[in-house]
Amino acid sequence: MSIKSIEAEELREMTGKEGLILQGCGDPLQEWLDGINDMLTEAGILQNGSRFTDIYVFEHEGLTNLLFPFENAKLDVGKLAMWRLQTFGEFSGKWLTDYVDNRLGGFIDESRVATDKPDCPLIGADGNVFNLIGIASRTLKKHGLGDQAKEMSSRVFACGSYGEALNIIGEYVNITDAEHVREFRPSVMKKIKETKVAEPSDKPKQHKPQEKGR
Repeated sequence: MSIKSIEAEELREMTGKEGLILQGCGDPLQEWLDGINDMLTEAGILQNGSRFTDIYVFEHEGLTNLLFPFENAKLDVGKLAMWRLQTFGEFSGKWLTDYVDNRLGGFIDESRVATDKPDCPLIGADGNVFNLIGIASRTLKKHGLGDQAKEMSSRVFACGSYGEALNIIGEYVNITDAEHVREFRPSVMKKIKETKVAEPSDKPKQHKPQEKGR
C-alpha cells in the first residue's frame, strides 16, 4: 500500500478516471487508508477481497485531502454513492470528476476522453458489411448496449460507402481479432453518473483519522 503526494493541479490530468476524494484528512494518513478500507469492506462496498492499495494525498484550500482511485478496486457503486452521502458530514466526500469540475476548473484535454467500447472480433471475419454489422451488434447487446447497437445499425445502413460503414462501427466497438478480446467492464464513471443526486452543501473541515472498528 502506498500514499503518493501530488499537487492539486495534477488531478486535472486524470481525464477519464474516477475516484473518491475525502477532504480534511489529518495525520497519520496510513490510518485513514486502513480505516476506509475496513469501513467499505464491512459495508459491502469493496467486494471480493478488493482494497484500495495506492492512493493520493494533496493540499487544497487549506485542507489535506485523499484521493481513492477506482481503477483497480471492485466496487458496488450504488452502495458507495449512498455511503458517501450518509458520511458527508464526517468525510466531505466528493467524486473526483465533480471536484475537478467545481474546484479546479475542469480536466485538461477533456475532449480526448475515450468512450467505453467493448472489443469486437471483426479482424479476420467475413468482410461483408451485413456480417460485420451483425457481429458488432451482437457484441454491443451482449454488454448491455442494445440502444447503441440499434443506433449503430441505423447509421451504417444510411451511410454511403463501405469505408464510412467501418468508421461508424469503430465508433461503437474496438475492432480487434478473436485472440485479443478483453473483458469489458463499463467505466465506474458511467455508473457514478447514473447514481448522482444533489450534492450536500456543507463546507468541508479537517477531520481526525478514524479509530479502528468504526
